[in-house]
Amino acid sequence: MSTDTDPTSVRNFLTTSPTSGTAPRRQPEEPVRTAPLTAAGIGAVALAWYVWAVHGAQFGALLVIGLFLGVALFHSRFGFTSAWRQLIGVGNGEGLRAHTLLLGTAATLIALVIGTGTGLFGNTPEASAGPIGIALFVGATLFAIGMQLGGACASGTLFAVGSGQSTIVLTLGGFVVGSVLYTFAFPLLDGWPAVPGVLLADHVGWFGSWAITIAVLLLIVVATRIVQARRTPPPVGAPPTATGIARVFRGSWPMLVGAVVLGVLAAAVMLVSGGIWGVTTAFALWGAKLLQLIGLHPETWDFWQQPRFAEMLDGSVWTEKTTLTNVGIILGAAVASAAAGAWKIRSEIPWRTAVAAVLGGILMGLGARLAGGCNIGAYLGGISTGSLHGWLWGAFALFGTWVGIKLRPLFGLGVPQRTDGVC
Repeated sequence: MSTDTDPTSVRNFLTTSPTSGTAPRRQPEEPVRTAPLTAAGIGAVALAWYVWAVHGAQFGALLVIGLFLGVALFHSRFGFTSAWRQLIGVGNGEGLRAHTLLLGTAATLIALVIGTGTGLFGNTPEASAGPIGIALFVGATLFAIGMQLGGACASGTLFAVGSGQSTIVLTLGGFVVGSVLYTFAFPLLDGWPAVPGVLLADHVGWFGSWAITIAVLLLIVVATRIVQARRTPPPVGAPPTATGIARVFRGSWPMLVGAVVLGVLAAAVMLVSGGIWGVTTAFALWGAKLLQLIGLHPETWDFWQQPRFAEMLDGSVWTEKTTLTNVGIILGAAVASAAAGAWKIRSEIPWRTAVAAVLGGILMGLGARLAGGCNIGAYLGGISTGSLHGWLWGAFALFGTWVGIKLRPLFGLGVPQRTDGVC
């Protein structure tokens, strides 16, 4: 009996993964929501013009990149929260495989940018290794629990708010509160045991760092296919979409297309700003600015006395990188969702869902600051620049996802089941 591997079987394993049923047919998009589309479009153009004219081309470019990030996140419905929940809950690895394409695209382009020292506006692109210690492990775990309770990650919270999802506004509020709590309690939460971070490029060069990253990502693809073949999970639900050329502007994009676009835009942030795409620093800044507006003095807290953050708090929010991309994401998602007919406000939110949203946001705010980043700044930013802390953040986030899934039913939130039609 021949033991040769069937090439067709290998090809099928690498390109397809079994599910318990076929994906549901995509439904057509709703009519364009003219009012929110007009408001978001005017707001995006006006703000981009203002930032560009008053603060300069570099800051204006970051806002524009944020707008494109919001469009791509919405159209691809790119999920971190749902992808980890689907993998842990029922073994569907489609979302995590999309993560590997995003990470691989960003890692490739960022290696080229940093390896060649190519930067715009006079900056020199740099990568830094995040410290590895208890704060990273606890922070990533708390963040992932918060994702599963709050219903979105850092980037997901922004594009969901932009698309009019009322519940996620509560998550965003909790995110800001958790970030402020961290800055207030900074003396207690700083200085936990840690060792210096590891940047692969410092040991094997940028090509070696890139090659190792791509190899590990390919192993993850294979591992998720093995898991999915054994568990045969439900398929991922298909969002509504337009057809033909209109799909580019109004419909849902294949998640893999979204992954590539987001990877390119993450590299664009590095090219323009000299640093990685981040999200959560802005939430701490917004909270501090709000406290100052009501007469309080967070500038006296130890956290905001650090030179980097003191300068940030003294300056305009429109010269702070994460604020620019965050606001851009919200406005870009608003334009995209209104054009797709998907922008809508939910007037009734069950109280347990509301509690979970706020609590999840608080946990994410605390977790992101403890870990030095979120699913974007630590996970995407760390892995794409070859920093070991990014991989460790992802591993502990998977554990936190498992914990979060166990807690979801306490708040009336669903958990994927093997018998579901979609996950």
